[in-house]
Amino acid sequence: MVFLPLGHGGFGINTNIFETNIINLAAVVGIVVSFVGNNLSALLEDRKKTILSNLEEANQRALEAQEKLNKAKANLELAKKKAQEIREEGIARATSEINTVVSQHELRLAKLDEFKNETVQFYQQKAFKEAYLYVVSRIMTRVRERLNRGLDSTYHVVVNNFYVSRFTEYSPKSKA
Repeated sequence: MVFLPLGHGGFGINTNIFETNIINLAAVVGIVVSFVGNNLSALLEDRKKTILSNLEEANQRALEAQEKLNKAKANLELAKKKAQEIREEGIARATSEINTVVSQHELRLAKLDEFKNETVQFYQQKAFKEAYLYVVSRIMTRVRERLNRGLDSTYHVVVNNFYVSRFTEYSPKSKA
């Protein structure tokens, strides 16, 4: 309730609710502004400083984050370069190992081929020796048989003719 001066010279109760509410609201706003205004201004100023401080801090963090991002990108590029170097080194080592293994394999194959040839030659010589011994043994056996039987005139003539033909083929070379 608000007591206002009435139009005919006195104070009284105003029964108009709308006007009363406006007058009450004006009075409350006046009181709030006069008492709370300085405090509200101080609170708003503090809030403004806090917001500016937070914005500046956020800006600083953003700069730090950008710097960290740049460092991370640089580290990523460095890691990519190192990975490429490692990959190239691995390829070079693998190629070198392959070449080494191939050359060792070729060397082993050459040694095996040489061993095979030596083995074949050994067994050929052994077979020739055995064949030679067999032939010589057979010849010696036949010669013994003929010697034991004695030489008849036909064999004697054949042997003499053989040596005569060999003698006629012989021509001494003159020494200069």
